[in-house]
Amino acid sequence: MADQPSSEMARAIQDVTERAQLLIREEVELAKAEMTEKVTKLIKGAVFGIIAGLFAVFALIYLLHALSWGIWELIGSDDNFWLGFLITGVLILIFGIIAGLVAVRLIKRGSPPAPQMAIEEGKLIKATLTADPSATPKGAVGARQAPGEVAH
Repeated sequence: MADQPSSEMARAIQDVTERAQLLIREEVELAKAEMTEKVTKLIKGAVFGIIAGLFAVFALIYLLHALSWGIWELIGSDDNFWLGFLITGVLILIFGIIAGLVAVRLIKRGSPPAPQMAIEEGKLIKATLTADPSATPKGAVGARQAPGEVAH
């Protein structure tokens, strides 16, 4: 008879160990998923920043070209060729500003890359494990039920 309680205790310890391992694996996967999402946002922000830089370079080329034509016009020509180049340069600059603002917004959303959901879940698990055994579980951890466990 003394053998049955020890085998039940061994099964209970094994069950707790398996559940703890599963819980840790799930937390690691959650952290990986969060980090992947945040890094993706940072990369998108960097790409839009590069695009904004390209627009700014092209705008500078057109504005400098328009300035050259404008100076030529001020010198004494009757044709207003520089106006078209100036309008083009301003439009490219506007597109560059819009892309830069989008880049800033995307970068702010993705940084700092910390797995917030995994951290919150870890805090809930710690609170559940350190709580009084007679207390009812709290949060998302308490809402879960182990496989094969029947609620009464």
